[in-house]
Amino acid sequence: MTTRDGLTRAAAGRRLTAAEALALTDCSDPRPLMRVAAALRDEAHGELVSYSRKVFIPLTQLCRDVCHYCTFAHPPRRGEPAYLDADQVLGIARAGARAGCHEALFTLGDKPELRYAAAREALERLSHDTTLSYLAQMAELVLRETGLLPHLNPGVITRADIDRLRPVSVSQGIMLESAAERLRRRGGPHFGSPDKDPVLRLQTIAAAGEAAVPFTSGILIGIGETRRERIDSLLALRDLHERYGHLQEVIIQNFRAKPGTRMAQAPEPDLDDHLWTIAVARLIFGPEMNIQAPPNLNPDGLAQMIAAGINDWGGVSPVTPDHVNPEAPWPALDRLAERTAAAGKLLVERLAIYPAYARDPGRWLDPAMRTPVLQAIDAQGLAHTNDWVPGAGTEPPVETRAKPPFAGDPLASVLNRAADGGMLGEADIVRLFQARGMAFDAVCGAADRLRQWVNGDEVSYVVTRNINYTNICYFRCQFCAFSKGKLSENLRGRPYDLDLPEIRRRVEEAWERGATEVCLQGGIHPEYTGATYLSICQVIKDAAPGIHIHAFSPLEVWQGAKTLGRTVPDFLRELKAAGLSSLPGTAAEILDDEVRAVICPDKIKTAEWLQVMEAAHAAGLRSTVTIMYGHADRYEHWARHLLRIRALQAKTGGFTEFVPLPFVPMETPIYLKGRARRGPTWREAVLMHAVARLVLHPLITNIQTSWVKMGADGAAFCLVSGANDLGGTLMNESITRAAGAVHGQEMPPESMERVIRGLGREPRQRTTLYADAPAERRAASFDAAPLTEPINTPARRWERHPESAAAAD
Repeated sequence: MTTRDGLTRAAAGRRLTAAEALALTDCSDPRPLMRVAAALRDEAHGELVSYSRKVFIPLTQLCRDVCHYCTFAHPPRRGEPAYLDADQVLGIARAGARAGCHEALFTLGDKPELRYAAAREALERLSHDTTLSYLAQMAELVLRETGLLPHLNPGVITRADIDRLRPVSVSQGIMLESAAERLRRRGGPHFGSPDKDPVLRLQTIAAAGEAAVPFTSGILIGIGETRRERIDSLLALRDLHERYGHLQEVIIQNFRAKPGTRMAQAPEPDLDDHLWTIAVARLIFGPEMNIQAPPNLNPDGLAQMIAAGINDWGGVSPVTPDHVNPEAPWPALDRLAERTAAAGKLLVERLAIYPAYARDPGRWLDPAMRTPVLQAIDAQGLAHTNDWVPGAGTEPPVETRAKPPFAGDPLASVLNRAADGGMLGEADIVRLFQARGMAFDAVCGAADRLRQWVNGDEVSYVVTRNINYTNICYFRCQFCAFSKGKLSENLRGRPYDLDLPEIRRRVEEAWERGATEVCLQGGIHPEYTGATYLSICQVIKDAAPGIHIHAFSPLEVWQGAKTLGRTVPDFLRELKAAGLSSLPGTAAEILDDEVRAVICPDKIKTAEWLQVMEAAHAAGLRSTVTIMYGHADRYEHWARHLLRIRALQAKTGGFTEFVPLPFVPMETPIYLKGRARRGPTWREAVLMHAVARLVLHPLITNIQTSWVKMGADGAAFCLVSGANDLGGTLMNESITRAAGAVHGQEMPPESMERVIRGLGREPRQRTTLYADAPAERRAASFDAAPLTEPINTPARRWERHPESAAAAD
């Protein structure tokens, strides 16, 4: 077996056998290995190199081991506490939280109480028997008080210890360092260190796998091991990972000689030796593994380490030093981003738990840790790094970190295909949603060029009034803060059920204020039948014969037909005869039943929603189509949603526009119960508009942005990222406000046109079906009289008393 054979197999994506891996020792030049390793890394990780913004909490520097290269651990010192107390721990953690950290890295010596009376006495004063017990308490304290996510490095521990620490940590770790038993012999670096027995360390790593704990391990190179022994160590780690799947990262750390240690004069591994080992690790573990090298231990070799196959820099702290290597300061994060960009990669922030594990919390996280992780990540599983939340009124973030030049290639091919109207696959669309840095700019730019070609420089909007006729609903959609009633969550507002005279009054007022449309949606009232919806249409047409009735989601249509014993097509024909003009494409949420089972398990399924829309289009009723995203979903689900509506549009041509609706979390049950993210990130929210333009071209030509959810500034950004429509003036917006949004209940035409003209674009007031609004309607819409205060007819029988509400909750 030769090195060439191994490289050929690795490049082809085949797993190296032990013999093939060991044959790599014959190649002393790292460059051939690096070329293959970098290609493998790019296959899974693309342009991203990650890091975790952390604080380093050295809970105790006492240790029963005496590794001969270590300055972190030391014997008890007079006047120096054996352990950090709770105030010291919290002081470090709070400083980290203020600096935007997500991770609290607890590092400590191994079982010092088994060697030092000072440790035992200190633990007794702290009311603990063991260091691990105190560690668990401090980790829980940091999580509860600061929100930082603990990562624990407690040394050699048992399965019972791991189970005890799992509820207070998102990940744990222990460096294998080396599987070479001979390093523990007299004169070796691990002589006198019982916890450096590789058998015990591998047992700890295996126990973590059995407990399904996301785990960190790796090797320390240059402490006297041979290259063959390094490969043996990496193979031992691979064996455990293939058995349990729990190694989220493998660290290749280079030894640094430290004054005052027995190895102070030992030679350090040179850069080529480090690069060789990084490349071999990538070849052994393959594309998916996260291979890490600490940037502070080889600060002049960052570009070369990227070229050797790493995709992660590990934890980097803006607050605390590297207590294990205090002579090696962390690089400033802006400088690290610049150096990473110069090597053609984009620096991105992750949590202490890596994305693949964060996206599968049911397997990898204790229930106590699932909500903190979920609410700290984006849909890709990386860290949510800014304070922007849909509807909350926060300013859109400004990206200042260094970005690598846009290399194009695979992404450019996808963008070109989309611009030509070609069909994109699920993987292509996921790749678009993953775009960051200059790739994000490229996607938004491509979408906006396509928008300009399709729609020109006009931005359209419609003067409409929202009428939510009841907030009583017997469905239990977990994302909804609007509905009220016996079977819903008791959130904002009192239950109401508009009477027909109030609906008529609102329609007449809307007509007087220049509206061409009324948009109606409401809860599924348990006493409503299809006849209710028919009577609402009739009263609207009687009040304003010329107004367009844009009403009833597929859920309402489905329910109305069922209550009358009609087929959906028959009921749609009745609604049309009663005056219904088009359907809002809401109740879509995510058109994927995996997600619907979480957010709206009792609602109509994906196929049923699509069936209603197909029937509506067949009946001559056009509709919008929405997506409500950023909660318990992933990019794959967004891609499937877009592909399903594209397929239906190709069949019927009935959709007038696509409307992204970012999840507004603040008052929703699913968020308050800790089962949803805090909405999409700013990047994701903008990308939904851009990606939709690219994926749906040329079948759906109008992409709308929601000023209610994005805010005026956010909506303006979307209008230069593929969107061409600013939606409706609304007059009475209540559903999004019930979820906690602050952007107001109406944006009058004057404000709409101010936003549009501020972009150098031309406003166009339209009808629901995208014709120009009649001149008299446009004239009536400007300088309209203030809205009369609406009257929400109380539905007292559906009110919940505080006692019964508390019991139901």
